[in-house]
Amino acid sequence: MAETGAVRTGPPGALARLPGRVPPVVADAALAAALFLVTLGPGRVADGTGFALQTALVLPLVWRRRAPRAAFAVIAAAAFAQWLLGVQLPADAALLVALGTVTARAPYRSVWAAALVAVAGAVLAAARWAPEGRFLASAAAMTAAVAASALLGANARIRRAARAERLARLERDRDERERRAVQEERAWIARELHDSVTHGLSVVVALADALGHARPADASDVTARIAETGRQALTDMRRALGLLQDAGPDAGPDAGPGDDRRSPPGIGQLGALCERMEAAGLATRLRVDGEAAGVPATAQLTVHRLVQESLTNALRHAPEGSRAEVRVFCAPGAVTVEVTDDGRAGGAGRTGTAGSGRGLAGMRERAAAFGGVLEAGPRPGGGWRVFVRLDPWSSP
Repeated sequence: MAETGAVRTGPPGALARLPGRVPPVVADAALAAALFLVTLGPGRVADGTGFALQTALVLPLVWRRRAPRAAFAVIAAAAFAQWLLGVQLPADAALLVALGTVTARAPYRSVWAAALVAVAGAVLAAARWAPEGRFLASAAAMTAAVAASALLGANARIRRAARAERLARLERDRDERERRAVQEERAWIARELHDSVTHGLSVVVALADALGHARPADASDVTARIAETGRQALTDMRRALGLLQDAGPDAGPDAGPGDDRRSPPGIGQLGALCERMEAAGLATRLRVDGEAAGVPATAQLTVHRLVQESLTNALRHAPEGSRAEVRVFCAPGAVTVEVTDDGRAGGAGRTGTAGSGRGLAGMRERAAAFGGVLEAGPRPGGGWRVFVRLDPWSSP
């Protein structure tokens, strides 16, 4: 039963990659070139020294995301050399860009160090180039620019962390969905194997016991029944095990006919099931009301397995001479199933085996998958009753 709701998104981090996105180094190179040209205007770079300083201030921005601390250190060194030489350049804005990058990407210890260097540079620049009497105002303005750059970097850091957490959560949710899908598939296969193998072996054991007491004329018929039951059990087992090898979305019980692994039994096969139980020694009467053709294949498989497990339990636990009755009613909005027997539940029964308790739990799981609650218990006048109402049309 393949799970088709869980879609693979690729390896971790694949959600963060968008086709056609500009590589970071190309975007940073474009930023550096734009800043270089904008701050290069006439009269701003007077000689070769100014041009070299201009280049040293702007060029490291190309590697600002790959090596933010190194880029900031080179730009800060160029800015300090500029201050020592007394060359005032608008390209000092590159230091603010580098500071924002350090704040967004570097460890917090480096962020504090870079911020202190930037504030010291702002104070030194104000002390050297501020108009007379405007030192405090200039220092405050440049310090505010440093703080704004750091805040923008911190905001980018927070957004990047939130985005990474969101992507990690999506990855975890995807993995959890896939894990649940695998668990559900394994549980489904385990139920199929339990129901088919338990039913087949119980019938075979009952027929084998009957073979020892059968008349020679009837022995061949009993032997044929044993072979038929064994073949049916093998078919059911191959169907369940085949799901472990099928990778396509049609590997579940809804798949079409044509392959014995992909043709699950339904309401239409209840007659053959009751005949096998009859041959094994449990007189069984079947009554189906309503149109079974409109019931989904998965719900029909559930009905078949519920009836099969109920009759198998009756065969194993009810005494000789017990009778069972199966009633299935297909209404427009629901399917009801009732299986009763007039024997005594509990004990080893005619097959000489005691139940493990897994069958009843599996029946409850099957019923719950279609919004049903299974009722199972002794009848007031003796025997056992199983009843469930399924709602296959409103179930996922």
